This record gives sequence, structure tokens and C-alpha cells, in this order.
Amino acid sequence: MVDNPIIVDIGYTNSDIRALTQQMGELKTESKFLFSYPTVYIINTEKKSREYAVYVGETNDIVRRTKEHINVDKRDDWLEINSTVNSRMYIIGHKHFNKSLTLDIENRLMLFLTSVPHVKTVFNRRTNQQGDYYTSTEVNEIFSKIWRKLREKNEKLFPLESIVRDSALFKASPFHKLTDEQKNASVVIKSKVTKSLKDNNATRNLVIVEGEAGAGKTVLMSNLFYDFQVGQEYEAKKTFLLVNHDQQQKVYLQIAKKLGINKEYVCKPTHFINTHSEENKADIVIIDEAHLLLTQGKQSYRGHNQLEDIVKRARVVVAVFDEKQILTTEQYWDEEELSKLLDHAEEKDNLIRLKNQLRINADKETINWIRNFIDNGKINVIPENDSKNYKIRIFEKASDLYNEIQEKNRNQKKGISRLVGTYDWEFNRNKLNNQDYWNVNVGDLSIPWNLQLPVEKAKKINYNDISWAEQPQTINEIGSTYTVQGFDLNYVGVIIGPSVKYRNGKIVFDPSKSANKKAIRNRTLRDGSKKSFGEMFIKNELNVLMTRGVNGLYIFAVDEELQNMLLRAAK
Repeated sequence: MVDNPIIVDIGYTNSDIRALTQQMGELKTESKFLFSYPTVYIINTEKKSREYAVYVGETNDIVRRTKEHINVDKRDDWLEINSTVNSRMYIIGHKHFNKSLTLDIENRLMLFLTSVPHVKTVFNRRTNQQGDYYTSTEVNEIFSKIWRKLREKNEKLFPLESIVRDSALFKASPFHKLTDEQKNASVVIKSKVTKSLKDNNATRNLVIVEGEAGAGKTVLMSNLFYDFQVGQEYEAKKTFLLVNHDQQQKVYLQIAKKLGINKEYVCKPTHFINTHSEENKADIVIIDEAHLLLTQGKQSYRGHNQLEDIVKRARVVVAVFDEKQILTTEQYWDEEELSKLLDHAEEKDNLIRLKNQLRINADKETINWIRNFIDNGKINVIPENDSKNYKIRIFEKASDLYNEIQEKNRNQKKGISRLVGTYDWEFNRNKLNNQDYWNVNVGDLSIPWNLQLPVEKAKKINYNDISWAEQPQTINEIGSTYTVQGFDLNYVGVIIGPSVKYRNGKIVFDPSKSANKKAIRNRTLRDGSKKSFGEMFIKNELNVLMTRGVNGLYIFAVDEELQNMLLRAAK
């Protein structure tokens, strides 16, 4: 067990620093760790609306550094902090602090504070992740002790650590420490981007990052976008982040706002295509969830392939792609076209594959059970050794599943949990047919589909700006792929509707039972013929839903044969 940190809460003025120096001169031990060792500090300004602007830093000389901020620094960031009379500063010391450890703690504090709802601006936007060093194994314990002690001083600025970790902002933050696989991918991508930007004659500079659900693609893209926005090497470049998903765009817009990045750089693909041309190119474009791009024109997009149109309008494009998450006919890639795209990327050594599973907190045997269910249509015996970190449970009644998800969500230590389902019940946002809501009806359970219940208004938080899963009222709804794709849930309850059946020893997919018109309608192919890909899209839909849970997957199946097989597999 490591020692507790030393945290001093003082006013942010020259006189406060002088008073602290005089006071600490009488306390030899604490003085040593605050004035002779490296320290981390947080300067915070509370505004009238009880929102905070914060600056996180680390230094080898807290007195000198604070005086520089107050008396010398004239950047716009500091003008706002220095002109506010109620600015305060937390100085954090620890007997084990060295340069590397303080940099890691600084980075972790930025990760957490950018995810706190009441923090509206984070001024220090440097990221400097460290590798292994003497005390690197102590980072987690020291940080938790620091956060708990800070929480004793200000619960609003420093909420429960578990609550912060559950937020969509936290999970998509650019300040996460990358895994070795992600770091290697980042180095390769940056090298290719730099080379492409220097080569004015380069054409079709497309880097593709492949990875299944939970492989860490979003964190990697967020990290790259941030580095391209603030890194000195790229500061003169125009970098855009595109995502064709309403809920995910909300998250990225929040992150951009907190970090002072202009919201015009986070947009939908169609908007980017309409505002750029081959003559007016962007420098760098990052596409998260590129499998959601349109490959066929519709009302809002008149082209034939969004990815091709984006590549024409950018000097270099980095796109995340997972064909197992393509969900609608508008997103379908002709097999020949997709092979050509991936082969071309591989030939140019521009295809990067992420293979690790970072979302599901389970052992390999449990992950294999899920993959066998989805990919191969097989129902094996559910592993018994998954109870410590991750649990698969099969429920006999849909209402019992709903009640358990409600209970998990009430326990904040377990975090956000939600109920989701295959799109097998009618839903028309523009037409209610003399009913209050479009409901999912399963046995004794009847609850509304996603995004229908009124948004709560409380505590000066605009819930319209945050993702579906984080809005309080959505615990009483059932989500679909259109609201949860790309997001983590601690526990996910999946109602598998009648479009997924068990027949002749195997899981089969029945498009006639699906209400998802975008998935089951025919697609017009390049040769003019029409073809249905409903079975593939329902399978992909199941893949998205069953891979949302970090700590647990709870299931109820409507099809009687499928439900019976699942119950037998759980015994």
C-alpha cells in the first residue's frame, strides 16, 4: 500500500503562494514533497453557472511556475483564469513522485476532468504518456487516492471515480493511455500521414484501420484527432473528424468544446462533402465508424459512395472499418468493391488491423462463446469460470431481465446499464397511430423504443447534448443499434426478437420478422439487379448488441427454440 498524497488547497494569487511558502517552512516533511519534489497542480475557476474552467499541470518548482502563470503568461487561456477573482489551486505532492509519475498523473487528471459534466473547459491540452518506469505500477493506486482526497474538497468538480469512468466522454477521451497495439498503430498512421502531407503529387492516400467491436478503435481515432489538432507538427493543417452516427457525434462535439477545438472540425460526412471539393481539400480526415458511410445515394446524399467522395476532398484519410457492423442497405459494400478497397490498402501497406479485445472484461473462453454464437450460429455450454469479471445470464422472462438491468443501473458502482433489442418491433418517429409510444412488447413486458421518453431537465445539464445511454430517462426504454453502436455499457440486457431463431441445430435469421426496413429492403446492385442482404444485416445487428457489455451480457430470446437452447446452455 502506498502513502497518501499531500494536497493543499489555496487561492490562486501571489500573496497566497507567499503565505503557503511561509507556512510550509514550518512543516519539514510536507514542505519537502511540495517544494523540492515534482508536483501536479490543478487551477480551477468556478463560473456563475457552477461550471468550471480548469488547468492541469506538473512542475519541478511550483512557486516559480505559479508566478509565471500569474505574472508572465499572456495567452488567452490565462487571461480568463487570471481575471477571475475566485480562481483556486490544488497543489498535489507525493513521496514517490518523479517526473514520469507526475506526467502520468497529469494525463490521468486531464482524462477524468474532461469527462466531468460540470467542467466546461480544460486549458492545458498537452498529452505526454509515459512508458514503464520505477514507480509505474503505483499509478492507479496513487491516482485513486488523489481523486478521493480531491473529492473531499469539492464533490462537484471531482465526482465519484466510477461515475466518471462510465461516461461516454471518458470512454472516447483522447487522454487514455494507449495499449502497445494502439501505440504501434498510432506511430504507423502518423508516419503515413506525415509522408502523404509532404508528397503533393500523392493520390488516394487512404489508411484503413480494421478491428471488431471493442478493439479500441474509437480511442485510437480520438487520440489521433487530438494530436493532429494540437501537435506542433500538424498545427497549420486542417484536420476533420467525421462520423455518420448522431449519438457518437454528440460525444465528439462535447470533447471538442471542452478542449477548445472548433466544432466545425467534427461533422457528418455529407456536410464535409458538401463544403469541400477537389480544389478545396482538407489536409487530414479521420473517419470513425467508416462502415456507417453511405454507399448509395439517398435524400440527404446524392452521390454514390461517401468514402470515395471524402478521399477526393482530402490529402490523406484515416478510416476505421468493420464490415461486421454494416447494418443497412445504404451502407452495403459490393463484395468486389470491398475486396478492391482492402486489397489496395494492403498493397500500399495502408491496412492496419487491431486484434485485441478491450471492451469485454472476460476470459478468452467466454469471448469465444459470444463469437461462436454470433459468427457460427452455435450455442455451446456457457462457461462457468466467467463469474469474477464478466457474467453471461439467460433469463426466463423478459420482465426479469428488465428488472435486473434496472437494479444494476441503480448501483452506481456497477455503472450505466441499459436494455437493448433487435429491431423487430415497429417504430415510426413521425407517426404514433393513436398511441403514446411505439413499444417493444414481449410477454409481460412493454416499454418504449429508444429516444421517445421526454428528456429530463435538471442540474443545468442539457441532456439533449449527451448520448442516449447517459440520459437518465432511457433506463425505461429499450435501445437499438441506432442508439448504442460504438458505445460501452457496463451491463447490457439483450432481447433477441423473433428475427433470430434456432432451427435444426443452428441459429438462423428471418428477415420477414424484422421491422428494420433499412436492413431488409432490397439493394440495387451495380448491374441493376436487386438483392436482399437482410440475413447478413440482422446477424451484424446481433453482433453490435451482444458486444456492448463490459461486465455482463444478459439475454432473453423471443423464439421458443432459441430460448430453450440458451437456458439449457446456462445449466
